[in-house]
Amino acid sequence: MRHFNDLAECSSEQIESLLKLAARLDMHPEPKALDGKVLALLFLNPSLRTLASFQAAMIRLGGGAFVISPDMSIHGLETRAGIVMDGQAAEHIKEAVPVIASYGDALGIRAFAPRRSLDEDIADKQYHELAALAGGPVINMESAINHPCQSLADWKTLDDLGVPRNGGKFVLTWAYHPKALPLAVPAATLHMAAMRGMNVVVNRPAGFELPPAIMAKARAAAEKSGGNVTETSDAREATEGAHIIYAKSWSSTRYYGDGPGDLKLREPLLSWCVAESWFDNARRDARFMHCLPVRRGVVVQDHVLDGPRSVVIQEARNRMVVQMAVLHQMLSGKRQ
Repeated sequence: MRHFNDLAECSSEQIESLLKLAARLDMHPEPKALDGKVLALLFLNPSLRTLASFQAAMIRLGGGAFVISPDMSIHGLETRAGIVMDGQAAEHIKEAVPVIASYGDALGIRAFAPRRSLDEDIADKQYHELAALAGGPVINMESAINHPCQSLADWKTLDDLGVPRNGGKFVLTWAYHPKALPLAVPAATLHMAAMRGMNVVVNRPAGFELPPAIMAKARAAAEKSGGNVTETSDAREATEGAHIIYAKSWSSTRYYGDGPGDLKLREPLLSWCVAESWFDNARRDARFMHCLPVRRGVVVQDHVLDGPRSVVIQEARNRMVVQMAVLHQMLSGKRQ
C-alpha cells in the first residue's frame, strides 16, 4: 500500500486484509515492526483523536512521529497560488509540504474543506494538490470530502458489534449544530456503509440533502455490494428496524459557503437532537455511533451518549487500531 486516500480505492479483499491485520496487531502487537520509521503529520486543522491515535499507533509499532501545525509550531503557511507574500505567512505550502515529507517515510495530511466551491471540494482539489507535493506515501487524515481512517474504524466497530453486512440497517442522520460543518465524515460514512452491503438510509431535513455526486457514489457501491441507499426527512420511517443510528452534522449544500443562508435554514431545526425516543422504532439492540467530537445536548442527549447504546469510545479506540494496520502495510515492507 502506497497511499490511503479513499476507502473507495480499496477492494473488498484489501479492506478485509486491513481489518484482519488490525485485529491481529491489537491482540498480538509487533513493537519492532516499524523500528526506525518516521511518520510526518501535517495538521492544517485541529485534531484530538486523529493526532493522538496516529502518534500512539506509530509508538506501538516501534516507530516515531512528528507533528507540524501552523497554529502551534510555525509562523503561518500561505496556501494561495500566485500570491505576493508580503503578509503574515512566512512560508508557502509548496515548499513546506515537500520539506516536511522528506523528513518522514510517509506523510499524513489533514486539511478541511475551504468551502468556497462545492464542485472543487467534492473533487477534493486541495487535498490532491497537497498530496502531489509530498512525492511519497500519503495518508488522508480528513480532507474536504473524505475521512477514510474514520470509515475504516467504523467498519471495524460494526464488525466488532456483530452488525450484519447484507441486511443490516444503517441510519446516517443529520443532527443540529450551531455551525456549518464539512461534508467529509457524512460522505465517507455513507460510502462505507454502502460498501459494506448494508441497507443505508440518509435522514435529513429539507435543504440538507447530500450532493448528488456523493449519493451516486454511494449507490454505485451499494449496487456492487448488495446493499441499497435511500433518503428521507422522516426520522421515524428512517429508524424503523435500524441496527445503527449514526449522527453527524453537516452544512447545507443549498447554501454551501453562505454562512447567513445556512444559519437561517438550520435555526428552526433544534429538535434534530438524538434522544432515546429516536430508538423507539429501531431494534432493541440498536447502537448509537458518532465520530466525535460531539456537542452534548445539541447533537445528542446525555442519556444516549452515556447509556448502553453508545459505542463512541469503542469507535475512537478503533481509530488507533486500524491505523496501525494501515501504517504496517504501508511501511513495514511485509505483504499481507
